[in-house]
Amino acid sequence: MIQHRDRRNYSYKALLVTPIAVLVFSLGALPPFALGFLFFHLVSFTIWWHYLLVPFILYIGAMIFFVSELFLSGALIAIFNITYKPGTYSYAPLDTNAFKWLIICVLYTPMRRLLEIFPVGRVKTMYYRLLGMKIGQNTLVGGAMQDPCMISIGSNTTVGEYVVIYGHIHNVKEGTILIAPVSIGNNCIIGAGVIIMPGAVIQDDVTVAAGAVVTQRQVLQNGKSYAGIPAKDLKKKRRSSKRK
Repeated sequence: MIQHRDRRNYSYKALLVTPIAVLVFSLGALPPFALGFLFFHLVSFTIWWHYLLVPFILYIGAMIFFVSELFLSGALIAIFNITYKPGTYSYAPLDTNAFKWLIICVLYTPMRRLLEIFPVGRVKTMYYRLLGMKIGQNTLVGGAMQDPCMISIGSNTTVGEYVVIYGHIHNVKEGTILIAPVSIGNNCIIGAGVIIMPGAVIQDDVTVAAGAVVTQRQVLQNGKSYAGIPAKDLKKKRRSSKRK
C-alpha cells in the first residue's frame, strides 16, 4: 500500500507530465506562429501574386515548426539529463526511472512519428544524440528507436527502414517495466523490418536479414549472418538442413 505522503508525491508527478508537454510544444510553436503573423501583417493581398506565396509560407512554417519542436524537446531532455537506467521498475510515476520514461515518451513519441515521415538525415542523428543515443561515424539510422538513451550503435552501420529497437518491456500483470540497453557494433547491416528486443547485443560485422527478430538479451556473434524468428546463424541452419 502507498503511504499518504507517497500518494501525494505520486499525484504530483502524475500531474506534471501533461503540463510539461503542453509547455514545451507551445514554446516550440512560437517561431512558426511569429512567421505567420509577420507574413499576414506585411502582405495585404491586394496583388494577385501575393496569394501564390501562401503555400510556400505554410510549408516553410511547417518545417520551422518541426525543427523547433524537435530541438526544443531534445535540448530540454539533454539539459536536464532526463534519462533512465537499466533495471526493473514499478510502472508508476512514483518511481523516478518510470517517471523519466513517461516524460520522454510524452516529449519524444510525437517527434518519433514525424521523424518516420520526414527524411531529415543528419538532423535525425543530431536529435537522437541529444536524447542520449550513441551513434558512431558514417552510420545510417532508419526505423523507430523506442528508447534512444538505451541504444548504442557503432560506426559504418546501416539500420534499415521499419526496424524497431526496444529498450523496454511492459509487464502489465506485474505492473512493472523492464529497461535494458541494446548494443549494435561496427560495420553491421540491420535489414528492413528487423525487431530488436531489450538487452540484445549485436557484435561487429554482423548482418541481420530483413524481418528477423533478435530476442531479449540475445547475442549475435562477430562476423555472422542471422535470419528468422528468432534470429539464428544462417550457417548453422544450412548445416542442419544438409544433415536432414
